[in-house]
Amino acid sequence: QVQLVESGGGLVQTGGSLRLSCAVSGRAITRYDVGWFRQAPGKVREFVAAIRWGGTYYADSVKGRFTISRDDAKNAVYLQMNSLKPEDTAIYYCASGPVVGAVKPDAHYDYWGQGTQVTVSS
Repeated sequence: QVQLVESGGGLVQTGGSLRLSCAVSGRAITRYDVGWFRQAPGKVREFVAAIRWGGTYYADSVKGRFTISRDDAKNAVYLQMNSLKPEDTAIYYCASGPVVGAVKPDAHYDYWGQGTQVTVSS
């Protein structure tokens, strides 16, 4: 059974940083894509970042501020978020999918975590 559990969300001021963690069980992250998505109130879920083997992918809105990384020994993926803005406020989800096709569509991913809230105050 594949499970993804996010942690690390919270309340931070504009310009602050948070590090989200995604603990994966039931599949090796070295053999699957792992992505981060977010959904703000009243908005559709959007792609944030993904990691596939040694490659990383980012949405334009977070490029240069967010960094995705992974720890193969812990089977975990992280999202370091710096220079946070109020518009980054959302529930953040991690997801895992097969290493085939594009990483940005959420339909690419077959397992999802429950999400963690990130709130950036102005």
